[in-house]
Amino acid sequence: MNFLRRRLSDSSFVANLPNGYMTDLQRPDSSTSSPASPATERRHPQPLAASFSSPGSSLFSSFSSAMKPTSQAPAGLMEPPGPSTPVVQRPRILLVIDDAHTDWAKYFHGKKVNGEIEIRVEQAEFSELNLAAYVTGGCMVDMQVVRNGTKVVRSFKPDFLLVRQHAYSMALGEDYRSLVIGLQYGGLPAVNSLYSVYNFCSKPWVFSQLIKIFHSLGPEKFPLVEQTFFPNHKPMLTAPHFPVVVKLGHAHAGMGKIKVENQHDYQDITSMVAMAKTYATTEAFIDSKYDIRIQKIGSNYKAYMRTSISGNWKANTGSAMLEQVAMTERYRLWVDSCSEMFGGLDICAVKAVHSKDGRDYIIEVMDSSMPLIGEHVEEDRQLMADLVVSKMSQFLMPGSTVPSPLRPWAPQSKPAKSPGTAQLGPPLGQPQPRPPTQGGPRQAQSPQPPRSGSPSQQRLSPQGQQPLSPQAGSPQQQRSPGSPQLSRASSSGSPNQASKPVATLPSQPRPPIQGRSTSQQGEESKKPAPPHPHLNKSQSLTNSLSTSDTSQRGTPSEDEAKAETIRNLRKSFASLFSD
Repeated sequence: MNFLRRRLSDSSFVANLPNGYMTDLQRPDSSTSSPASPATERRHPQPLAASFSSPGSSLFSSFSSAMKPTSQAPAGLMEPPGPSTPVVQRPRILLVIDDAHTDWAKYFHGKKVNGEIEIRVEQAEFSELNLAAYVTGGCMVDMQVVRNGTKVVRSFKPDFLLVRQHAYSMALGEDYRSLVIGLQYGGLPAVNSLYSVYNFCSKPWVFSQLIKIFHSLGPEKFPLVEQTFFPNHKPMLTAPHFPVVVKLGHAHAGMGKIKVENQHDYQDITSMVAMAKTYATTEAFIDSKYDIRIQKIGSNYKAYMRTSISGNWKANTGSAMLEQVAMTERYRLWVDSCSEMFGGLDICAVKAVHSKDGRDYIIEVMDSSMPLIGEHVEEDRQLMADLVVSKMSQFLMPGSTVPSPLRPWAPQSKPAKSPGTAQLGPPLGQPQPRPPTQGGPRQAQSPQPPRSGSPSQQRLSPQGQQPLSPQAGSPQQQRSPGSPQLSRASSSGSPNQASKPVATLPSQPRPPIQGRSTSQQGEESKKPAPPHPHLNKSQSLTNSLSTSDTSQRGTPSEDEAKAETIRNLRKSFASLFSD
């Protein structure tokens, strides 16, 4: 005991003991003759419990402080948490199909899709590309280009496309329509759309769209040049007047165009068309004063006037003087009308000829592969780049509502149904009612409102002439034994004749039966509109009879007969749904 007293008197030993852990040996009044024994001290848990409840220095608090997360450690021993690393999205790959004379990468430098995603530009010509397209995997493009004497081979999956090159030309023997098909097969969005690029691979096909605009607007607003199309050389016997311009096949930059002065030269050109084995067009020669070109890039418009200096009848051949002119409403109407063809053209241009007699003639429309002219070429390329970035933000951002080539077709709206037309199926988007089991007990439920155009009410025979009888009708008309049966009224009578109180099921107006007279079919067309699907059966009939036009109402006796019929129908329906 003396040893323990000496140890307890030591301050360092006592300091290491838990706070509150007191024994009789530490108390001043304790002595060796104390009757308390170590066993007795162990049987009194009060000091130990007091030690457990003391905060900050108990055993449990020491254990809990050791198990606390490191975030609760002293500020001097903890490093501040760093900022969260943002998720970097992959850059979008833009494939530009153009020759190497224009470096499109510099026009897209610093531009981002929706201001967040980088754009990587890959540029090549049609002749340097190959591809493979998949249903679910998009389009994988192989590119083999020569840059500064070095052959570069790359494979990538483009996200967007800018077409600045003709996909088909008979003069140069270039036919890359298969690549256009593959890019469209892979669902690749483009400027202009690949659908329009493929349609522009035949100039007479494009001219047929100009003919539609000509008939829509008229010759005053849309003065289209008179042109004749020949699928081959056989119908090319003679021209109505000379001189005439003959255009062979599909070519660009003034190629394949010949001016014919007389009939003898025309016969020689016909033999050349036979050798070319292609189609040809002829149009009257216009003694032009200058050419007009109206271009549209997005929402930017420009008009140019080009006058030939070399004396060639083709203004785009030889030397010419180019001048920008004011954009008039007449020119704007031309290019806006042409920009609507083939689903919409984001980039297009209209070419016209201004004759010496002061008249204008529209001769051609060009798509995104049009050459840029004038002193604003750099501005036009920058406008194209801005247009492509805007389209990429619409097509490639998640949650975009702009329809893309990979999205399914939107369901068409339900056509308006005339009063005398029967619908053979449920409306689109509405579930078809499930018929009950034949011969089974009828469920005790509330009567369902009649569906407009429900198959149970519009069941027609295969010939579409006579409605089926109740015995051969839908399962909803085949009731269980003991349930009242309702017979339909005869369809041979006029709809206004309702003198007999016959209980009939509410049905939509039936289609006119073949063999009826025109007067009876006229009465069928005057039937009221079908009842609202959310009304009950008695209200449907009441509304259909009460909302009819006053000019179609009959005599008072007929009104009384209709009212009597309605009362009988209500009684029949009450007995039908009583059980």
